Amino acid sequence: MFYAYYEPERAAGMNIAKDLVEGFAENGYEVTVYVPMPSRGIDDSIRKEYIKKRDEFLYDGKVHIHRVRIFKEGSNPVGRAIRYLLLNFAFFCKGVCTQTDVMFVDSTPPTQGVLAAAIKKIRKIPYVYNLQDIFPDSMVTAGFTTKGSLIWKIGRVVENITYRNAKHIITISDSMRGNALEKGVAAEKISVVSNWIDIKKITPVDKLNNSLYEEYNISREKFTVLYAGNFGAAQGAEIILDVARKLLSDQGIQFVVFGGGAYFQEFKAKAESLNNLIVNDLLPIERVSEVYSLGDVALITCKKGVGSNGMPSKTWSILACNTPIIASFDTVSDLACVIEKAKAGVIVEPEDTDALVNAILDEKENMRKETDKEQTLRKYVEANADKQTCVKKYVDCVKMAALS
Repeated sequence: MFYAYYEPERAAGMNIAKDLVEGFAENGYEVTVYVPMPSRGIDDSIRKEYIKKRDEFLYDGKVHIHRVRIFKEGSNPVGRAIRYLLLNFAFFCKGVCTQTDVMFVDSTPPTQGVLAAAIKKIRKIPYVYNLQDIFPDSMVTAGFTTKGSLIWKIGRVVENITYRNAKHIITISDSMRGNALEKGVAAEKISVVSNWIDIKKITPVDKLNNSLYEEYNISREKFTVLYAGNFGAAQGAEIILDVARKLLSDQGIQFVVFGGGAYFQEFKAKAESLNNLIVNDLLPIERVSEVYSLGDVALITCKKGVGSNGMPSKTWSILACNTPIIASFDTVSDLACVIEKAKAGVIVEPEDTDALVNAILDEKENMRKETDKEQTLRKYVEANADKQTCVKKYVDCVKMAALS
């Protein structure tokens, strides 16, 4: 298994990686996981601690986590790209020397598909590709490049090599499956498995028992609009600044943000002038229940055109805490379908500040009762994003790839 990020790092999807490693071990697999020395979302003391323990053996020795020494990730996109390429080279060197029956490769960074294809050619080892992000489409929608550009053409070559050589592809939504089908991937080669949460660990926390209110000086009396997650080019979360500014005069509304990522520090600096906006760093995954239970509503945002390429995994955690969603998101997307089916909130066009302001004001006036949320939100997660069911589907796909 190859991952660009792994615990104790704080990044989107950390629970997915950990749960899969655990799931393979519980199903009798011996697993070797290659990851970099941690850097994202942690302080230097934690990084120094892990420099001293490059190898970990977990689950009665069934899992070997090997950490590759590499420089710390920064916010500069060129530096991050160089780091990804160096990491891929290190993974390649490890991969060609490792005895294994099947490889499992994540799509961050997208060059890992080419890495796996190269190892496959040399060692004849099949690989399963975990397609969490459509590349290069996501770069186009995020504004990094344009369709037909040199970067886009290189991305399409990378994508074609990856899909053609993968034994099986697992993706997280029907729209992403449709995207792959349009690019010529055989239908029988693709499985759709939703990202998931552990509903035993992520549960609603009552306001009176949520210690985050005291820790971060958050009012229990005000209507709380929550955003927790990454601040990158695709998220478009800077819209929160404009919305908070427009609602400054409404003393009954407060915005609470727990963030990280390339653009978070810039957002944090701009937020200092707004007294209705409380901004803090992301908290450990163990506190997800407290975080998403803070909000009377939770925001999910994206840049225009980005939302059609994926499904935000935090959706399930928000709903499991019985918190309604206001999405500034592409209205033709998997998230929009979930919000509609679960009766989970409202969705407005991305980058439309006035529409988002109005949605917040409407939700403030029409706050749902807890019983209503219990019926329409958490139960929807139990039926559609259960950890055990989803992990088992992954295990079955990998087993099929190894045996065929």
